[in-house]
Amino acid sequence: MEEKVFNVIIEQDEDGIYVAQVPEIPGCYTQAKSKSKLLKRIKEAIEVCLEADEEIVPMKFVGVQKIRI
Repeated sequence: MEEKVFNVIIEQDEDGIYVAQVPEIPGCYTQAKSKSKLLKRIKEAIEVCLEADEEIVPMKFVGVQKIRI
């Protein structure tokens, strides 16, 4: 299988838990108490999502912008 590279957004909630989501794959997310465990879990989640739908194509990362309102 051809290697694919996906963008992963990592945030931390109010309890210190790390949360990761993959914007290109709706519903593909996970959480963990450490970033190293989080990265392992999100890789597994991506693999499961790809098994279910091989039509998923990674998008080109442009950037992240914070907007203050």
